[in-house]
Order: sequence, then C-alpha cells, then structure tokens
Amino acid sequence: MLPFSSKKRVSILVHILGWSMLSTVLLLLSPLGWRIDIPDQYWIKQTFLALLLVVIFYINMLVVVPKILLKGKPILYITIIIIAAVCFVGLLIYFEELLGLPELMFKAFNPDKPYKPGPRRISGDVFNSLLFFLSIGISTSVASVQKWQKDEALRREMDKQRINTELSYLKAQINPHFFFNTLNNIYSLTNLDVKKAQEALLKLSRMMRYVLYENQKDETLLKKEVNFIQDYIELMKMRLTGNVKLNISIDEPKEDLVLAPMLLLPFLENSFKHGISSQKECEIKIKLEVMGQTLFFETRNNIFPVHSDSPEAKENGIGMVNTQRRLALLYPEKHRLKFGKDEANNEYWVNLTINLA
Repeated sequence: MLPFSSKKRVSILVHILGWSMLSTVLLLLSPLGWRIDIPDQYWIKQTFLALLLVVIFYINMLVVVPKILLKGKPILYITIIIIAAVCFVGLLIYFEELLGLPELMFKAFNPDKPYKPGPRRISGDVFNSLLFFLSIGISTSVASVQKWQKDEALRREMDKQRINTELSYLKAQINPHFFFNTLNNIYSLTNLDVKKAQEALLKLSRMMRYVLYENQKDETLLKKEVNFIQDYIELMKMRLTGNVKLNISIDEPKEDLVLAPMLLLPFLENSFKHGISSQKECEIKIKLEVMGQTLFFETRNNIFPVHSDSPEAKENGIGMVNTQRRLALLYPEKHRLKFGKDEANNEYWVNLTINLA
C-alpha cells in the first residue's frame, strides 16, 4: 500500500493529466483544425474558459457538494448550480465582448466581408453550458465517490476495532473456563494420588506458559497448538480409569501453518466433560488431520449426564459458544463446523474443517 504522501502525489498527477487531456480534446483540437489565422484573443478566451472550469470543478467538489448536497439539501444544491450556470455563461459572454472576440472571429472567417453586429449565436453558449455541466457532473461524482470511500474505510476500521475487542473478550472468557476445568481435575487427583497431582501441576504450568504467551497473539503455529492439545490429553489421562478408552490420532503439522490459539480446546473439554463414566465402558475419539493447508478436526464421545452436584453441571457451555463465535469472526467462509448427537450410539460428535491458507 502506498504511503499517504505518495498517494497524494499520485492524486495530484492524475488531476493534472486529466485536465490536460480534457482541455486538449475540448478546447484545442477543434480550433486547430480550422484553416484560418486564429487571433490571439481567442486563445486567451480558451485559456480563461479552461481555468474557469477548473475553479468550478474544485469549488463544487470541495465545498458545494460536501457542505450542501451531502448534507441532505438537494434543492438548494440544484438552485446553486443553475444560478452558477447562468453566471458562467454570462461571464464568458462579457469576457468575449471585452476582448472584441465576435468581430475578430468574424473577420478571421470572412476576411473579405465587412463586420456587422448581429444576434449572438446560441450554439456557442449551449456548448459552453454543456462544458459547465460536464465539469459539475464529474466533480460531483468524484466528491461522492471520495465520501463513499471515506465512509467505507471508517466502517472497516470500526468493524476491525469491534472484532478485535470482541475477540479479546471471547479469549478472556475462554481462559478462566479452561483453568476452572483443569484445576477441578487436579483437585480430584489430590484425593487419589498426590504424585499424579504433582505431575499434573507440571503439565499445567507448561500449558499456562502457552496460554500466557501464545494466547495474546492473533495466530500461533499449528504445531504449538497441537503440542498444547497433546499436553491437555496427557493431563486428562491421569484421572481416567481403565474403563475409558482413548482413540487418539493426531498428525504432525507443517512448520508454516498457523491457527488462532486455543481454538480447539473447548471441543476437547466438552468430550472429556461429557464422555467419561466411572462405571460404564466408554470411548473418546480425537482425530486431527492436516491435508495441504486444510485442517480436519473430529471428536466423538459417549454421552453421560454430569453429576448435579459437580461444578461442571452449573456451567452454561460458554466455551463452545465462544468458539463458534471466534470461528465466525476469524475464519468467515473458510471453516465448516458440524456437531450433533448420534442417538443410536448415544454419542456426541464434532466435525471441524478450516482452510488455513
């Protein structure tokens, strides 16, 4: 993207070239085709006409359109333009009479005939009026487009700020949610196996470093996110009984792929929260596959009711809701999320596909 000063210079150059071409086509080419000796006063008049059109163009573009038309006063604007058109033609007539141009042009075209003042040719005034309205039309269009571009840039900036604010809010909600569940797991371990609880705390400290440093970024390497997921799964294994079967399949991602941090964690939390039973046989399936620049993530778990006295029973699914919102904000039109219950097998499944290109 060009810096502001460069954009300004380019804009000035475009205006200069535009006026040079317009003046050449409208004011110079046709007279140069005449087979007569054109008096100098004619070129003075053409120069005055060109300068007058330039002044009208920029006054309309910079003052009249922004302060009147775009402020919702179209009738006043039309009135001003009509009055300005009459003044424009009248000024040109006065300037031509001041230079004695009608007589000079008659003698240039009819050197052998005496000059007799007669009625003014309306065709010349009509042509000048068309030039006036051409200048007004182009300048009004330019001013309107500039206003639209400015409003669009402001809207995009506001949307960007809103999205950044919302994402920061969503990530701030996810972090406490994650630590609440994990610390609850470690608390359960302290009553069963102190050594495992200590190991779990070490795992958690490693994960906390990831959360503190990587979660502040908009993107992180997919490899780091995968390592975080694996640490989380290992942490969950420490409290699982023998009747819980884990079916884990995680690909090693490419070095250059990036992903929003902690985007997949709520799906894992959901699987371990609802897919574990202390009495029944159960299975949790977690699959992460990378094909090219596309990430495929899948979880599948049995459904067991959460004990009514547990803290998890009082949660409202905030992690899943926020993740859906983050996906919509960060990967619009680039992700597909499907989830639901398989009533026949009493399973809950999630399928997520993200294009990381």
